Order: sequence, then C-alpha cells, then structure tokens
Amino acid sequence: MNEIYREMEDSMKKAVEYLKKELSRIQIGRPNPAILEGVKVDYYGQKVPIRQIAGINVHPQESALIVQPWDPSAISSVENAIRAANLGLNPIREGKVLKVPIPKPSEERRKELLKLAKQLAEETRIHIRNARREAIEKVREMEKAKEITEDDRFRAEKEIQKITDKYIEQVNEILQKKEKEILEE
Repeated sequence: MNEIYREMEDSMKKAVEYLKKELSRIQIGRPNPAILEGVKVDYYGQKVPIRQIAGINVHPQESALIVQPWDPSAISSVENAIRAANLGLNPIREGKVLKVPIPKPSEERRKELLKLAKQLAEETRIHIRNARREAIEKVREMEKAKEITEDDRFRAEKEIQKITDKYIEQVNEILQKKEKEILEE
C-alpha cells in the first residue's frame, strides 16, 4: 500500500512543482528572470537556452531585466531571440548588455493571463485526479488478486482521497495567490 501512496504522491508533487514553474513564467509587470526561461538563442548554429549564454538579473531601480551575454558577439542573437519569443518584450541594447523593460499589462492582458493561470491549474488538477485513479485501480487489482481485504481497499481508497484533496487544495491556493498577483498590479 505504501508503495502505491508514494508513487501517487510523487506524481502529484511533480504536477504541483510544474504548475509553480509555469505560473512563475507568467509576467505581471514585475521583472522576474523566469520570464525568459523558455527563450532559445541561436548560438553558433545551435538553439541553446538563454541562461547558458547570458546572465539575467533584475535592474535594481527600474522595472526591467538586465541580460548580459558572456560572449559579447552573441548580443544580437540574444536580442533577436527575446523579440522572437512572443513575450511582448523589446530589449534595448546598452553597450554590452540588454535592458529588457517589463511593461505593466493592460486590463485585457490581465484577463488573458488570468485565463492562462486557471487553465494551467485545471491541467494540474486533472493530472492529480489521474494519479488518484491509477492508485485506486492498483488497489482494486490487489483486492481482486486477494492480496488485501475489502476493508483494506476501503481504507486505502479513503487515504488516497485524503492525499488527493491535499494536493488539489495546494493547487487552489497557488492559483488564488497568482490571481491576486495578476489583479493587484
């Protein structure tokens, strides 16, 4: 039984971590290096993640990111990759660095971001429910194989539901926090 719970919980934890990562990439007018996480730069004929060829920091006074390629000759490639990433960002070249202003989102953009956040949360809930379903199927197979009693199955299903509720609640709290963040800015 414990093995089934552990597998299910691992799957649920990964889903929640994925949700956190994806929500951190939703830009809300606040500079966050995670915004550029998915940007791939064409560097000597290969597409590489921006973090592999540049340092990304938050500008201390302005609502902007500072992107500094380690190879100064790559600045044009990095600039083009940021523009091409469809993030609504326009980097400004300042010597050997790029300043990437983070604009405040319009009301329409906030609604889009909210919709995206809700969609990501629902996908995570679906993943959690699928993990629950798989665990319940395993428990029922154990009962059919006479490895456990009917009472054991009921107890196991109750425990599985308790674990599921815990992770669904985490998803709801994470979404609630992100919604507040999107609407407050």
